[in-house]
Amino acid sequence: MLNIFRSSSKLIKAFTGHTKCVYKIDYSTFNDNQLLCSGSADCTMRVWDVDTNKQIQSSVHSDSVYCVKFSSYHYYNHHRNVICFSLYDDTIRFWDIEHNQQSQVFNGHTDSICCIEFSSFNNGRYLYSGSEDQSFRLWDVETSKSLHVFYGHQERVSCIDVSPLQSNNNNGNIGVIGGNGYSICSGSWDNTIRIWDIETTKQLI
Repeated sequence: MLNIFRSSSKLIKAFTGHTKCVYKIDYSTFNDNQLLCSGSADCTMRVWDVDTNKQIQSSVHSDSVYCVKFSSYHYYNHHRNVICFSLYDDTIRFWDIEHNQQSQVFNGHTDSICCIEFSSFNNGRYLYSGSEDQSFRLWDVETSKSLHVFYGHQERVSCIDVSPLQSNNNNGNIGVIGGNGYSICSGSWDNTIRIWDIETTKQLI
């Protein structure tokens, strides 16, 4: 099967423009356009039109752009194309592509941010960020507030993902985001993967 894949696979497109390594990419559709965003050590964030293979927007920053993610919250609630990103520092920023300007800044972490992820529910209203400060945070994008800090890892939190399914053991309890019963998974340089209940903020597994 591997030989068949190798013989039939081919490069479809290549996006060139960054001058140093690319840290993160994210893919989205907006107004029937297929878009790709990228963050790089060359201190730029770029947006590409997948269909035309062209760069359509870029922004220059003071440090490496380490995380990039299209904001599902702004898309679903305001039909705006906004990218959530972080430099290699302790801030989370939002960049409005259409107006080419920064719209929000989240402060709270005490060390560089390694990963960001939007909730799979409530139209992406909630954002999660993992950091070298050994914690990850839950943010309310609508109010720009930090709702909770999850502690337990002994090293940087390098990756996070949110469950798309609700658990059946929530028993109607109302927690930090209203009793939805979702869980979040975090991976760390401490060699562990941990699953947390978002409502009770307790570690499950």
